[in-house]
Amino acid sequence: MTSQTTYKRILLKLSGEALAGPNGYNIDPAILEQYSQEIKQVVDLGVEVAIVIGGGNIFRGVSGERSGIDRVQGDYMGMLATVINAMALQSSFEKHGMYTRVMSAIKMEQVCEPYVRRRAVRHLEKGRVVIFAAGTGSPYFTTDTTASLRAIEIEADVVLKGTKVDGVYTADPMKDKTATRYTTITFEDVYEKKLSVMDLTAFTLCQENSLPIIVFNMNTRGSLLKLVQGDGDQGTLITMKLPD
Repeated sequence: MTSQTTYKRILLKLSGEALAGPNGYNIDPAILEQYSQEIKQVVDLGVEVAIVIGGGNIFRGVSGERSGIDRVQGDYMGMLATVINAMALQSSFEKHGMYTRVMSAIKMEQVCEPYVRRRAVRHLEKGRVVIFAAGTGSPYFTTDTTASLRAIEIEADVVLKGTKVDGVYTADPMKDKTATRYTTITFEDVYEKKLSVMDLTAFTLCQENSLPIIVFNMNTRGSLLKLVQGDGDQGTLITMKLPD
């Protein structure tokens, strides 16, 4: 952590769908370029960055099940999709001068390293961006759960969930024009109000380990940089208790 930043080590959760841009599928080069620029700004400040990327722009296990594909097979296919996205991020990051490692929960040494917690932490300490791919390596777990688990394992200061909205609202802002955004909210209130943030397993992992979550709009230029610099108006902070 420097005098310019609030966090020393972050876990950034990105959805695969976000990489697709307006097309809704595949990988949009413009989005890839934007994300690389945004993340480089943070890395240049000395923040240690780990990333979990989804694979929904290529394949989703749940949708595969609806198509007649066995759920376990579908989930493994989704994990492989996250590896493709991770490799795309790595290639783009390295073009921008960032040292990057992809670590997979499923062994595939020809294209990336196997996930080893101590090695991941060492990469981060050396200033490398670490991209965690292939989810947890097991079916029935989402990449949200992967993000929470990896963040706890590497002792990240916060989980930053990049979405298409700028935080958590009292209702769906796309459907309810009167919905208002929370600047800060507790885990308990999220439960009680039944607000959608992450799947229950991922959310509970963060709560039980007192790991704060910030939901923000990754597609708003400069939002990631402002967040790590302590700008609390860039999203919704979910924490154990509200500040006095």
